[in-house]
Amino acid sequence: MGLDITWAVDWVRQSADVIAEHRVELITLDREIGDGDHGENMDRGFQAVLPKLDDLPAGSTPGDVLKLVATTLISTVGGAAGPLYGTAYLRGAVAAGSAASLDGAAVAAVLAAARDGIVARGKAETGDKTMVDAWTPAVEAAALAASNGADAAAVLAAAADAARAGSDATVPLVARKGRASYLGERSAGHRDPGAQSSALLLRAAADTASVSAGA
Repeated sequence: MGLDITWAVDWVRQSADVIAEHRVELITLDREIGDGDHGENMDRGFQAVLPKLDDLPAGSTPGDVLKLVATTLISTVGGAAGPLYGTAYLRGAVAAGSAASLDGAAVAAVLAAARDGIVARGKAETGDKTMVDAWTPAVEAAALAASNGADAAAVLAAAADAARAGSDATVPLVARKGRASYLGERSAGHRDPGAQSSALLLRAAADTASVSAGA
């Protein structure tokens, strides 16, 4: 079963709820190794997207929703997160194209495009203690699930599980990119806030897909 505009809109709404719920956690994580504004910025960005969902024209696609998120985050989210997430959603929108529904392979392609956008924008790689440490395992898990014939919901579930594990794996790492890299060895022992927000957003995607699949 593919994921359509209803899922895409539900994902954004769930994302806004999840980020709001974890806002203080993300602020705390970022305060430990960054400038402390990640939770505030992400919450502001997703809250800004919500009213715009009601103005989507008839016939809109998942790609249109991703593009709306991208442009809103770029214009409202400060710090590094705005350009990084904005690029991710924009690249994902391009990969989704004009398809009315996304199957497992299409979802995997969207996630890969989003990750590649983050890498291109931030110049980070796995092990640098950034959101890439959540996105790359998510993309790999999604690709494997899709190649095994999993449907879109199962592909997202695999991605979300891998992203969570990737976020966990940032704790012992020494940061090599971003503001956290200024701390050197002192950055070890702290979870990367971008990896954590990425894991939360991908879990929201999987949860809403699960509901859509069961509808």
